[in-house]
Amino acid sequence: MKLVLFGAGKIGRSFIGQLFSRAGYEVVFIDKDERLIDALNRQRSYNVFICDTRPETIVVENVRGICVDDTATVIDEIVSADVLTVSIGKNGLPHIIPILSEGLVKREQEHPGKALDIILAENMRNADVFFYDELAKKLPPDYPVVERVGLVETSIGKMVPLIVGRADSNILDVSAEAYNTLIVNKEGFKNPIPAVDGLDAKENMKAWVDRKLFIHNFGHAAVAYTGYLAHPDHVYTWEALEDPFVKETAGKAMQQSAHVLKTIYPGVFADGQIREHIDDLLRRFANRSLGDTVFRVGCDLYRKLAPDDRIITPLMSAIRYHLPYNYIQQVLSAALQFKCVGPDGKMFPSDVDFHRELAQEGRESVLQRVCGLVSQDGYI
Repeated sequence: MKLVLFGAGKIGRSFIGQLFSRAGYEVVFIDKDERLIDALNRQRSYNVFICDTRPETIVVENVRGICVDDTATVIDEIVSADVLTVSIGKNGLPHIIPILSEGLVKREQEHPGKALDIILAENMRNADVFFYDELAKKLPPDYPVVERVGLVETSIGKMVPLIVGRADSNILDVSAEAYNTLIVNKEGFKNPIPAVDGLDAKENMKAWVDRKLFIHNFGHAAVAYTGYLAHPDHVYTWEALEDPFVKETAGKAMQQSAHVLKTIYPGVFADGQIREHIDDLLRRFANRSLGDTVFRVGCDLYRKLAPDDRIITPLMSAIRYHLPYNYIQQVLSAALQFKCVGPDGKMFPSDVDFHRELAQEGRESVLQRVCGLVSQDGYI
């Protein structure tokens, strides 16, 4: 069995490639980074260092790589793939659509009627709709995309922070937390779901994608922004969570956001299940071994304060459903004061621009333009 994986980044290597390799698949990475591709073909394995109270090293074997510019070879790999996965980020998706479309057409020519499932390992809402629309622009009008291509949405909860590498590591080695579950859309597959430990097939997939946004992503932001506001000198998320006030505030904000989630998707999540999930996330956010930083979790304000992202979506939904949002609003207020610096002592470049515009235009203008909030709704 063979997995063709677009994206040899940290999630691709530490999570997707690792899961399928351990299940006996050959993993073929497609990437633009020639250094990674050369290393994959030279070593044919790499290490995933698990950062937890019980450290572990997972050796990922039976891997190789192909440069995305090697079009003919990539197309041949698509033709013969058993499963395909994409893990390159939303901005990179349009760039692989042409070559993927060529591969699907040739696959249909050589193996008529043979469907291909594409697992969309991307942290984005409605990834399947986005991907379908992009494919439709490039595939021939008579290509039976609905019958031949399974577009499988995922919810990715694994944390792979930018931490200092080990002295004995190489370019392929990667560190990650122990969490190893990939939630996938049961209804997206055209073929039988791969027998891979760690794949958790769910119905009501939109609810599970939003669970990641409303609780995990939002909770991470709540810890970073309230933590920075309380202790601007703290570096790590675990430091922030040692302050009972920060932990309590973040927890209450996550509960409030979770209440909104459960209102949107009634009957999908039990109260006890949500409480356990929040407690588990706070424990994982406080993982010292992972070395996650307040800077990494909080930076990139334009993206994280966008209308469809982790704070504004729960806030707008709470307002729409007439639910409490005071703690969610506190997180937004703290985010507007986030000026954390990275290891180089500098703020994230676009965050400098964000605060310059905040100072020049004022809070209300930025909230309207960046976040999509309007003053007449009464929550600016």
